This record gives sequence, C-alpha cells and structure tokens, in this order.
Amino acid sequence: MKVIISGGGTGGHVYPGIAIADVLKQKNAENQILFVGAGGKMEMSQVPAAGYPIVGLPIRGINRKLKYIWKNLALPIWVLISLWKVKRIIKDFKPNVVIGTGGYAGFPTIYMAARMHIPIVLQEQNAYAGVANRLLAKYAHKICVAYEGMDAYFPSNKVVLTGNPVRAFLTDKADNYLPSLQYFGLEPGIITVLVLGGSLGAQAISESIIKAAHIFEKHTIQVILSTGNAYFSTIQQADFPAFNKNFKILPYIERMDLAFAAANIVVSRAGAISIAEIASAQKPAIFIPSPNVTADHQMKNVLPLVTKNAAILIKDNEVPDKLVPAILELAKDKQRQRMLVENLSSCFKTHAAESIASLIEDLV
Repeated sequence: MKVIISGGGTGGHVYPGIAIADVLKQKNAENQILFVGAGGKMEMSQVPAAGYPIVGLPIRGINRKLKYIWKNLALPIWVLISLWKVKRIIKDFKPNVVIGTGGYAGFPTIYMAARMHIPIVLQEQNAYAGVANRLLAKYAHKICVAYEGMDAYFPSNKVVLTGNPVRAFLTDKADNYLPSLQYFGLEPGIITVLVLGGSLGAQAISESIIKAAHIFEKHTIQVILSTGNAYFSTIQQADFPAFNKNFKILPYIERMDLAFAAANIVVSRAGAISIAEIASAQKPAIFIPSPNVTADHQMKNVLPLVTKNAAILIKDNEVPDKLVPAILELAKDKQRQRMLVENLSSCFKTHAAESIASLIEDLV
C-alpha cells in the first residue's frame, strides 16, 4: 500500500501523521509512505528525523494580522503553484490513499487527491475543527476525530471517534526515570517541572519561569524549559541571573520520551496533541491556552478537561501572576497530582494511531 500523509506548519499537525505512519509500517513493512508539507516549516526537519521522506510545497497560510493582510495578495499564486506540483507528486507516487492531518500545508494535496479520485482520510485533532479540514470534509471518505460532538462541523456519517494518535515512543511505559535524569543532568528524588511552550515556543511562559528561577531553587524544584528556537536566542542575549545546575533551558527537546519520564508536573500550551501526549504519559498538567490561535480553539480543547477535574487552567494574561504559585501549590499536593492524572487519562481513547491505521486498511 502506498500512502501520502499531508499536513503541517506546527507539531500538532505533524506528529499525528508520524504516529500513523509508524503504525502503518509496523503493520506491513512493505507499506510505502510519503509526506507532503509546507517548505521551510518544521515538518521538513521533523519528518526526515522520524525516518520518512517528505516533499515541500511553496504553500503559505493566511495571515490574519491586519498590518500584514497585504501579504495574502500572493496566496492564490502559491496555491496554484502548489496544486501543480502536488499533481505531479501524486501521479509519480500513485498513492492508494491520502491522509490529511490538518493545517494549510495539507490543503493542496487533499484537494488534488479528491480531483484525482483517490480515497481520503482526514484527522482532526481539536475540539474546534480547523478551516482546512472543514473545507475539505466534503471530499473525505472518513474523518477521524478526538472529541465528541464533531458532527457539528462534519457530516455525521463520515465521523469516527478514534482519539488523537500519539507517537509510539511516548506510549512506551518502560522505567526511564533515572536514564532521563542523567540525560538532562538532573538529580533524582527532586520534583521536576517540564515547561513546554508548544512546538513554536511561548515567550510569556518562558519569561515567567526564568524570572522565578530563584524561587524554584528555594523550594527544591528542578526545571526543564523548552523555549522554542525563536525565543532561545533572546534568552542567550538577555542579562538573566545565573541559573543553578537544576534549571535546564533548551530551544527544543528531541527526546520527549525522556522529558516526560523525568517530569512530575507538566506546564504546556493546550494544543490537542500536546494534551494527548501528556495524557498518554500520565502526568498532572497545568495548561495555558494560546490566545493566538483560530477561534480560540486551545481554550475549547482544555475546558472539557477542567470541568472533569482533569487539568488546571491558567489564561495567558494570568501567567505573570498565577503560573508560578500554581506550580508551587501543585508540587506540594500529591493527592491532587494523582487525581489529575487519573481523570485526564480517562478522557482520552488509547491506541488511536492503531484505530486510524486499521480504518485506512479497510478503506483501501
């Protein structure tokens, strides 16, 4: 079976595709998989790192900021060029099925696959359906979702509740606690807080954590902070106080399996895949939805969890005042940590990638 997987722009659209690809290869090593993404975006490095080939298209997303709205004038040209290029890709590769994981990066591929009468499966990660998937839904044979009630956005006869696929190495329950601490240069027996700003970074979160370094040291808490590449260079140039050996700042974490193994508590944006990975890792979490996303969909992702006592919510504008106190309070409350883990785990389906892979096999 030949499969094209298309989507990207952020980790939330890239990593589900990798998780699905991994299962398809496990099921049959003869399966051939090709990724198609947006040139210059993170998928162009992350997909090859996972062992799969990828082709980049000159596609761009819609710029929603008023002062940059003029940049959208060239968008139709990029779309047409991408459609022409992806038509050649499909003709050469001859896929049996095309999988769309959302984001503008996948739009040309899914649209052209529909025009060429190739079966299509969409995977929607969020509680609020993305623009690309809503536009492409009419062409899909099946639409795999992670939240109930998604028939509000898609035809109910196409919707399948599978959950969000998580990369295989994050579901490995091997005891990596001590190796993980050694990897990050941290000490055993100390509360470890993993802070993630999303695949593209979050400056406000990083700044609040860095400014509180002395507070964490006072409370014997060690920190792993992933800033994102853009903000990491700013930190290097800034005049921050010296950090103790138990405060690790990284632009990007390659070994997320070890990061989760080391962590007692996770602070994260509320992207759907981030939530699913934290649930799979069985960690108590504080979620800070990004305000810079379409239709405030990260808030929609996390609110159902808060009502079920499965997560702690801090709004982005509350970060400077509330984030550090919330971390300190949760670090002291073992009972609440256990409750959050149990409730979060119960909110999500397991083996989502396997379910989607089986659906794809049945479709072909």
